[in-house]
This record gives sequence, C-alpha cells and structure tokens, in this order.
Amino acid sequence: MAISVWEQSTYFAPKDLVIVGCGFVGLWTAYEAIQKNPKLNITILERGVIPSGASTRNAGFSCFGSVSELMYDVQLMGEAAMLETVKMRYDGLQRIQKVFKAKEIDYNQWGGYELFEGKKSKNSSNDLYDISKLENDIAYLNKILAPALKTPKKNGKYLPIYTNASKEIKKLGFQGIEALVFNQMEGQLNSAKLVLALQKAVQAKGVQILFSTEVKKFKSHKKGVTITTNLDAPLETKQFIICTNGFAKQLIPDLDVVPARGQVFVTEPIKNLKFKGCFHFDEGYFYFRNLGNRLLLGGARNADFKNEKTYSLDTSDTIQKVLEKFMMERILPKGSKKPKIELRWSGTMGMGKIKKPIIEQLQPNVYCAVRMSGMGVAIAPIVAQRALKLMKM
Repeated sequence: MAISVWEQSTYFAPKDLVIVGCGFVGLWTAYEAIQKNPKLNITILERGVIPSGASTRNAGFSCFGSVSELMYDVQLMGEAAMLETVKMRYDGLQRIQKVFKAKEIDYNQWGGYELFEGKKSKNSSNDLYDISKLENDIAYLNKILAPALKTPKKNGKYLPIYTNASKEIKKLGFQGIEALVFNQMEGQLNSAKLVLALQKAVQAKGVQILFSTEVKKFKSHKKGVTITTNLDAPLETKQFIICTNGFAKQLIPDLDVVPARGQVFVTEPIKNLKFKGCFHFDEGYFYFRNLGNRLLLGGARNADFKNEKTYSLDTSDTIQKVLEKFMMERILPKGSKKPKIELRWSGTMGMGKIKKPIIEQLQPNVYCAVRMSGMGVAIAPIVAQRALKLMKM
C-alpha cells in the first residue's frame, strides 16, 4: 500500500522512539518514557489487530513466585539472582497498583496458593518436591524475601509472605493434595483491561500506535534507524527498541529466546465453586484461578515440551486433555460433574536458559527488552524502566 503525502508527514514522519510490540513491555516502555519526557514523539508498531503475543492471552495472574519454583530457581541461578528476579516481579506489581485503580483492571488481592502432592504427579516431568522440606523452605524464603521486598511489618517484624495453609485443603475440595501454601501478597487481574488501560494512558499523552504494521527489517545508521514494514512507508527514528518477547528471534535470530505456548481454558459457571484466588502446582507448570464462579485453568507445557515450542496460537488435544484430567482428578471435589469448557486459547511466551529478561543494546540506536519467562505482567514495568535507562532516555 502506497502512502499519501499527508500520511508521510504525520503517521510516518521521523520519530524519537519506535517500539515494536504493543504488549506489556512495549506499552510500559512508552508509558515510562512519556512520563519522563512528554515532548517525545513515540510510535508503537504492532503487527496484529490487537497485541498478538501473551499479554492479552494469559491467565491474569498477579504473582511473583511459588515456593517450589523459587527453591528450584535458587538451585538453577543462585540465591542472589533469584532475589533479583523476585524483586523485579514484586516491584512491577507495586507499580501497576500505583498507576491504575483496582477497578480499572479488575484487580483482586485474594492471595496465591501452591498445591503439593505426596507423590510424583502423573502429569509432571519434574522430580518430586520433597514436602518434608516445606516448612524449612517457607522459613528460608520468608527470611530472605521479606527484607529484600520490604514487605509490611507488624510490631517491628516483617509479616510472613508464605504460610502453611494445609488445613484448608478439605474446605477447598481438592483431591490428592497433601500440602498447601498461601501467599497473601498475590492477586489476579484482567490482563486485557490492563493492556487497554496502558494504551489509553499513552495515547492520551500523544503516543501513536499503528496496528497491523509488521516490521520486516531495520538498519542502523549514524542518525538513527530506518525501519521497513509491510507498508510501503520506511520509518525513521532516533531510537528503536524491540519488545516482542517470545517472537524476538523473528527479528533477532541470535537471541536466546524460545517461544513457549501457554494453553488455557475456562469453564461454564460452576455451582458452589469452593475457592477464590490464584493457584500454582508442579513448580508453576499448572495454574488455575476463579473467574467469578468459573474455573480458568492453564499450563501443562511440561507434558509436551517439544511441541509447545511453537509460535502457533492453536490449542492441542494433548495438552487440553492433560488439563481436563487435572481439573477432574485434583481441582474439583470427587464425584463432581465435568463442566462444559466454554473457551480454549493459547498465548506465546518467551523462555530461555535462565529466568532473566534480556535488556540489551544490539546495534547503535537499536535495543531489545524481551524474554519475560512467563512473568510479563509482573516484570514489564521494571524491564521498561531499565531499558530506558540503558537508552539514556
């Protein structure tokens, strides 16, 4: 499509900053940049008619890590790196609550829970978490996380983040679960409402968003970057940042970013649904929450890692069957009638060898902020701030 002279002088006029990706990281980058300098001329390019990654296609968790997941991260990355990662998540969640009112994004702080079996899950590809270590792990994480996150105090002492809530298992109706841990500081939200709130906020400050505009290539030069899109309209910008998370390799092939499909479904309303909150199982590979009186359940990627490394936004029978089995054998009370599944969908996350975002300068005036490791809701605000600091904006 050829552009007009009017479009050339407005929509496609030279910019101060062009951001690729209108998901959480791209929008928070625009938000934080325009807050610092309202005079910046910023454009966000999004190839979909709406954000096409995971930002509006996730489970709507406001969380920063379950006990088994964080203990595994200590083994994988070391304590210091785990603490840094959790602090990014926690600070990001605080930033969201500071910028937006709870009712704007359907935020409810009903807490988060982690479920533990007494034996290895049939659905799990991981080694069994030893629940005999649970109390020690809870104490360890409370001791190191509370001061790092500066959580609330009572009588001069930090309140615990994690507490053993196993006595609630029977009341909640779960099957085959021997231990339950509660995190009072987690919540849930409507991720699409958060995206829309961010869009509204940045557009009110003059940020331009061009949907259905796909970046084909870019070229760095002394004065900035020339961007070629699917439109017959090269775009010039002083600074250019790629915020496409799981799709990053499509523009930057050498990055350690692997697409990871996260599949989800939501049921019809369930009479007398026994729980509220966000729930994690199997180091976070399974996750579920209430959506009103409906069950929203997702994950099980570890049941078929190979085929879930895909850009496809379809769902697979393999994973959906595992999720349905988990619903009937673990979540709903024994003897429950199987509820109808009303919607099934998936989103593309960005994973890598470690759970640390990539915030780098790739070329002169070209940057990236990608690989959110399934925690984009939480860490996007802080990733954006760090990216802008690197860009000296």
